[in-house]
Amino acid sequence: MMGMQTVLPYLMGIAMFATLAVVMIGIISFAVHGNFYRRHSNNLMRLRVVFQGIALVIFGVLMFGFVNS
Repeated sequence: MMGMQTVLPYLMGIAMFATLAVVMIGIISFAVHGNFYRRHSNNLMRLRVVFQGIALVIFGVLMFGFVNS
C-alpha cells in the first residue's frame, strides 16, 4: 500500500495541472470574448484560486513532512 509521502506528489501534480487547465480555458475564452466568457469568467477565476490553494496546502504538507523526517 502506498504511503502518504508517495501519494502527495501525485495529488500536487494533479492540482497544478487542474490550475493550468482552468487558466488556459480562461485565457482562450478571454481571447474569443464570447458568451462563455461573459457567463463564466468569475467562476473560472474562483476555480483557479481553489486549485491553487489546494496545491499550496499539499506543498505545505510535503514540506512539513520533509522537515520533520
